[in-house]
Order: sequence, then C-alpha cells, then structure tokens
Amino acid sequence: MKAIIVTDQAAGTAGMKLVERPEPQPAINDVIVAVHASGFVPTELTWPSTWTNRRDHDRTPSIPGHELAGVVTALGYGTTGLSVGQRVFGLADWYRDGTLAEYVAMEARNLAPLPGDVDFTVGASLPISGLTAWQGLFQHGRLQAGQSVLAHGAAGAVGSMVAQLAREAGAYVIGTGRAADRQKALDFGASEFVDLEADALEDVGAVDLVFDVIGGDIQKKSAALIRAGGTLVTVVGPAEARPADGLAVDFVVEFDRAQLGEIVQRVRDGRLRTNIGKVSSLDEAVATFNSTDRRSGKTVIRVRP
Repeated sequence: MKAIIVTDQAAGTAGMKLVERPEPQPAINDVIVAVHASGFVPTELTWPSTWTNRRDHDRTPSIPGHELAGVVTALGYGTTGLSVGQRVFGLADWYRDGTLAEYVAMEARNLAPLPGDVDFTVGASLPISGLTAWQGLFQHGRLQAGQSVLAHGAAGAVGSMVAQLAREAGAYVIGTGRAADRQKALDFGASEFVDLEADALEDVGAVDLVFDVIGGDIQKKSAALIRAGGTLVTVVGPAEARPADGLAVDFVVEFDRAQLGEIVQRVRDGRLRTNIGKVSSLDEAVATFNSTDRRSGKTVIRVRP
C-alpha cells in the first residue's frame, strides 16, 4: 500500500516520504480500515509518540496521521461492535502507525459509525478538532449558559469549533487571531474579535473561560482576565500561567464515541460547520505539508478519490 513515513525528527515535514509499505494485519480487537480521508496536525512531528513506542524505543519508520474516515475491510479476533463494509471515522492510537496510508489497523473502540450523509472529507476533519473543543469546553471547562469564553485562534481548526459549540451552549464568545481572521471568526460564532497583533487583550475584561491554543505571553495575559471561579483550558502543554482565583487545566484529547456522535449530529443538522482548509491527494500530501502558504483551517488528505 501507499503510505507516508517519517524517520528523521529533526527534518520535520521535509523528512516525509511517500513509499510502499506492507498492508497492516489486525491484532485482537482491531479492525482494518480502508482510509478514504485523513486529517493531519503539523505538531504531530514534535510528539514523542510519533517517534517512540510506549517503552520509549524507536519505532521509525512511522506513519503519521491520526484522524480518519473510511470503510472497515477486516476484523481482528474478538472484535465486536463494527462490521466489514461499515463506514467509520475516528482517532488512531498515538503510538501506532497512523492514517496517512491506504489502510490502517486500529482498535475498534477508537472508531464511531460515520453516517451515510456525511462526506469522508468532513468525517476526517472532525475527531481532533471536534473532540478537543468539546472536552475543553464541557469536560474540563464545565461551561454553562450565560458565561463568557475567550477563544484563541477562533478562525482555526480547533478555535472555530470552540466558538460554535460555546455559542450553541449559550455562552458569549470573544474570538482572537490575526486581523485577516476577523470575519471568519465572526462567521464561526464569535460575537467580538480581538486582533492579537494590534488590539490590547486586557481590554476584553473579565471572562469565565479561556480556551488557549497558543501558550506563552498570550496565555499569561489571558490568565489574568479570568474571573473568580473561572478556568484556563490549554492544549499546548502544562499551563505556564494560572488564574489568581480559578483553575488551570491542560489536557490531551481522548477518543469518545458518544461525544463524536454528538458532534457529527450537529454537523448533519447544520448547527456545526467544519473548518476545512486545503484538501490534497495522498500523492500531493508531502508537497502540501511543506508548502510555505499560511494554513487556513484543517488540512485533509483524500487517500481515495
């Protein structure tokens, strides 16, 4: 099968290669999925799990990519809950070969049924962005109607999901980003927009929840805005700043079939829009990942036309 591999962490995306690899075989409780579309997060190439296994042993050449939508082609011993020929989408294990390939082996528990009226490209764009937003807002941030949310990167893949889900939950959303992102952030549900390069973040005033995808100085300034009892939620590693009288939570997204079902239902009925940027074929993927063009939204690779 065709697959993209990485072997050199220092090379980043420039070290990606499209090669022929053996098709994976299903282990106990696994399924094999014919990948139709794969999502990719550029920061994957900085994650230890891309390069080593759980015992910290080198596992290269490894296949990156963790989000996918496709069709089940085989079941491992003992696998239940899914069937051959079923449309699925989900999140592959961080420590196993991923989804930038024609086939992937993964645990059945990391997949959810993909409704027939949802395109594979849309399905592949949802797992990381959608689950990150959902878990950050509702599990870790405990968002309630009437609260205010400062959503950083509100025009990005995760931030646009945060803005939409928070607004639907009855929150007041203040989005941030570059000046060029203003209209996109407002279109995705922000009621206000802060240009991080030109506006004073302090002018936002007190908020109940900050959803941080940036870190650094922006995180520190944001923490100071959180009112008593509020929460800073971050996905960029352990929080460097903490609210004076609130919580700071950093987390890594986890697969949750029920949550993904909630997210895809909102897509189906028009309450949630995906933020898909560049869509490329597997043959074009390496060039796409190495493009100097600014990324806008989620990059999705169509593995099968």
